[in-house]
Amino acid sequence: KSKVDDVVLVGGCSRIPKVQQLLQDFFKGKELCKSINPDEAVAYGAAVQAALLSEDVKNVPKLVLQDVTPLSLGRSVRGDIMDVVIPRNTCIPVKKTEQYFTTND
Repeated sequence: KSKVDDVVLVGGCSRIPKVQQLLQDFFKGKELCKSINPDEAVAYGAAVQAALLSEDVKNVPKLVLQDVTPLSLGRSVRGDIMDVVIPRNTCIPVKKTEQYFTTND
C-alpha cells in the first residue's frame, strides 16, 4: 500500500461513493485521483496495454496495468448453485483446474 503513488478510479462503478470510501479507507486515507474521467481512463488504459504488448512502441508511460476478470467464473454444480473456479478480480491470464464427478448420467 505504501508503494502506491496514485489511486485512479476507472469505469462506471468508480462513481459510487461507497466504493470511493472503501478504497480511501483501504489506502489509509490516501486521496483518490478524481481529476480523470473514469470512462476515458478505461480507454487510455486499453491504449497503454496495447502499446506495452506491441514491440514497436517505445514511448510508453511507466505504468503497471493489471487485467482482471470482472465476474467470478465457474460452473453450475446443482440447480442454480455455482462452484466458483476463478474468483472475480483475479489477474488474467490465469489457469485453474477443478475435477468434477457426475452422480447421474
